[in-house]
Amino acid sequence: MAQLGLDFPTKWGRSYVARFVRNLYWTYYITPVVRRMSSLSIEGIENLEGRGPFIFVANHTSHLDTPLLLTALPSKVRRRTIVAAAMDNFFMTTLKAFRTVLVFNAIPIDRHKINRRSSQLALELVEDHWNLLLYPEGGRSPDGNLQEFKGGAAYLAERSKAVVIPTYIHEAGFLRGPKYAKAPIHTRGRSQRRHHVTVTFGEPLRAEDGENIRRFGARIEQSVAELGRHVSGDPQYGQRPSDEY
Repeated sequence: MAQLGLDFPTKWGRSYVARFVRNLYWTYYITPVVRRMSSLSIEGIENLEGRGPFIFVANHTSHLDTPLLLTALPSKVRRRTIVAAAMDNFFMTTLKAFRTVLVFNAIPIDRHKINRRSSQLALELVEDHWNLLLYPEGGRSPDGNLQEFKGGAAYLAERSKAVVIPTYIHEAGFLRGPKYAKAPIHTRGRSQRRHHVTVTFGEPLRAEDGENIRRFGARIEQSVAELGRHVSGDPQYGQRPSDEY
């Protein structure tokens, strides 16, 4: 019986052959399609000029967020980027898991609880100078607003000394929203086959001396929220009722 979930093998996805096939697929199919669908705008690309590795920490409203964000990356960065994908969504059938690894260079993570094994794999890959894409909300936003972040990104960045790149993906939920999004604001309207999307990379963040993981995680979340407020023009983005007290 094929191994699934956290046991699904992903090392082959980082092999030379898989990387070669993936690069061709992205260059000649995914990137042209994404740019045609989204008329994609990219801001803050100068924040990726360092050596890395980078941990991209992004908001999440749509299943199209990953192809949009990876398309926005310079090809040399994208080719060294791992995607942390939800085990219970993408790694429960052999075919879907295989496609997820081949196309997105993904590894499975348990988004519902801390799992030492998946965290260790992610840490080892970052320490091996692979970039990592994380959605710390743990899933697509149910209302379009930024949800509270889980602590994995801060933990991995602090342990690996990697650079965190706060990232905001603007209005991806409206692009074929009924099929790919979750929030009613995106799913109740008609499915838009084209919609302008902006991907913004914020200034790099590092854990400061003496800063604990919880405080660093809060700073990462605040950075993504501030990007969202700036790009969207919505002063309430990232705010929750509890923040008022």
